[in-house]
Amino acid sequence: MPTLLSRLGRLAFRHRRRVLALWLASIAAVVGCMIAFGGTGKLDDTFSVPGSESQQALDRMKTDFPAFSGTSAQVVFTAPAGQKVTDPADLAAINTALDAARSAPQVAKVVDPVSAHTISADGSTAVAQVQYEVPQSGLQTDSVDALKTAVSSAHTSGLDVQVGGTALGSATSESSSSDLIGIGVALIILALTFGSLLTAGIPLVSALAGVTTAIAGLLSLTGVTAISSTAESLALMIGLAVGIDYALFIVSRHRSQLAHGAEPEESAALAVGTAGSAVVFAGLTVVIAMAGLSVVGIPYLTVMGLAAAGAVLTAVLVAVTLLPALLGFAGARLTPRPGSRALRREQALTRTDGRPANAGEGWFRLVTRRPLVTVVAVAAALLALAWPAHSLHLALPDNGTAPATSSQRLAYDRISQELGPGLNGPLLVLADTGHTTDPNAAADHIASTIRALPDVAAVGNPIPNPTTHTALIQVIPKSVPSDEATKTLVNTIRADEASIQQQTGATISVTGSTAVGIDVSAKLDTAMIPFASVVVGLSLLLLLLVFRSLVVPLKAAVGFLLSTAATLGAVVGVFQLGHFGHLLGMDRAGPVSSFLPIILLAVLFGLAMDYEVFLVSRMREDYVRTGNAIGAVHSGARHSARVVTAAALIMVGVFAAFLITDNQMLKQIAFALATGVFLDAFVIRMTLVPAILTLARHTAWWLPGWLARRLPDLDIEGERLHQVPADQGAATATEARLVLSPPDEEPSMNK
Repeated sequence: MPTLLSRLGRLAFRHRRRVLALWLASIAAVVGCMIAFGGTGKLDDTFSVPGSESQQALDRMKTDFPAFSGTSAQVVFTAPAGQKVTDPADLAAINTALDAARSAPQVAKVVDPVSAHTISADGSTAVAQVQYEVPQSGLQTDSVDALKTAVSSAHTSGLDVQVGGTALGSATSESSSSDLIGIGVALIILALTFGSLLTAGIPLVSALAGVTTAIAGLLSLTGVTAISSTAESLALMIGLAVGIDYALFIVSRHRSQLAHGAEPEESAALAVGTAGSAVVFAGLTVVIAMAGLSVVGIPYLTVMGLAAAGAVLTAVLVAVTLLPALLGFAGARLTPRPGSRALRREQALTRTDGRPANAGEGWFRLVTRRPLVTVVAVAAALLALAWPAHSLHLALPDNGTAPATSSQRLAYDRISQELGPGLNGPLLVLADTGHTTDPNAAADHIASTIRALPDVAAVGNPIPNPTTHTALIQVIPKSVPSDEATKTLVNTIRADEASIQQQTGATISVTGSTAVGIDVSAKLDTAMIPFASVVVGLSLLLLLLVFRSLVVPLKAAVGFLLSTAATLGAVVGVFQLGHFGHLLGMDRAGPVSSFLPIILLAVLFGLAMDYEVFLVSRMREDYVRTGNAIGAVHSGARHSARVVTAAALIMVGVFAAFLITDNQMLKQIAFALATGVFLDAFVIRMTLVPAILTLARHTAWWLPGWLARRLPDLDIEGERLHQVPADQGAATATEARLVLSPPDEEPSMNK
């Protein structure tokens, strides 16, 4: 692979104008497709679990009860102090507003508070239900705004009117400002790393080209498949972060080689062949992990995984094709100037006086001075941080965590206070009475049975459909939709189905947005352990192939599990327990998003393997050349620690920039990824890993002979690039040896 990539890099360098033209044409084509066939206006944030009880019932309701099969909104009317919503003037104003709401676009049915019995005991608050025949994804962009305008007439009577419900959602994913913040942070870090705005700009340009291609391509598909706003934001977040990082590794290697006298073309080819090999491998691990989310069987999660995988794959393609072309345009101008700080840093890498060449090597020497103490201290600290994860509570976000001043949050809080929290997430029980002798009596019996269950606040009268022999029953829990008690109630109703069928002959199904959320969480809970096992197993196999070692994959897997557990503990502490939540703009703690743990496993696995490959590959490269186990650890830090530090800080900065969003799910994902990358890069890869490798010494690079003979040699370090035939240019081999070996050492290719 290094040889092939080196040739590709050389080809792109030589034919840079053609490569640039091809990429510009590709970007123009996907942007044109996005404008013609898709766009952000067609994003779909609907949750579904095909095959689940709640989804099957929803599908049947589309024909049996179309007015109740779509999303819904709640209109909350609050009377001024000293008045009641049942006063003639106020009630007339409410009825006038609801009559206007019935004419709003896409509204199928409006249930007034009097007939629904949704007036608070003190008469201060009334809640009307607005039903749509389409799911939230099918709402036109102005439908909710039209509803708000229609009911605003009640303001003239002094009533406070707030519109909430699932039709509004907790928040959409607005990320444009987050993109700019992330890019700004990356530019600052790159400029400090390279000491040159030109060099810093190249990774940004290549990353922006990749993420533009990926996001435009993704949005062009919104016309043919459901793509959520969270999937778009996740792809943008990850694509931007890895795009900058991958380019950073290649440009850093290229500039180092230029500083040691290599010609620009030879240096670019060698950088793509060596650092580019690590980029391709690391990128493929992220792609495999993200694409693996599709095995869970939840379309929402599948699209998120495939969207992120596509963004990462595009970033890899840009890094090995467009990037060397950009290096060709820059030419020798990327060479550090004589006397510059950048050149002094590169020259320090060849020092032989025994002192650390840079802060990275100094840190590695510190943590490896007493490696056992380092291992114990890191493990204890991460396990302590992971402790809150034992109380992890998963649920889908609802309007209870929406911004405090938003209409949906004000409506949610008012309903909870005056009519009980369960009205914010009512359950729908669909009864099939086709095999009963008296369908109406059977439906009444089902309603009475559910009314007697614990945690039930109210049960509505059955709504029959004689044509299809079904009945719909609304159940109001006493607890909030995300509470464990609501989940218990859903499971209890489902468990009573056999008894109900025996007594009445009817069958029941529990559905509604709350039940769908519970089924999504249950599906994810079931998939978590198998998916984690596959991810960890994959990491062991891939690292075994790359490093031809047993210790390196094992300690990488253990480190990955430690950083993941610690990250989940931090997420629980901040979002579920509310510690320091105000620093992130949170005014209320709540459950952790059901999707977060499995997304964290997939993304953090790929990114952890990135840093593992980039850092440890330089260690193995030095060990193969010198046979000095301890020196190889220090050499790896000397050559890679600064770049890995910059890459990790860029990724943390890009992820942290998305914390300003109002979307609770995206905010949690951004926090988890920023925290996870920080812990994995600095605590695991740059502290725990060198300590373990120092303890293991030569054993760290040992592989049984029988296994070594059976495993393919991927040559991730690009050793074969040293062995360039004479007819391909002796200068190439000479420059490769110059870059990969200190001047005072004789390179050795013996393994």
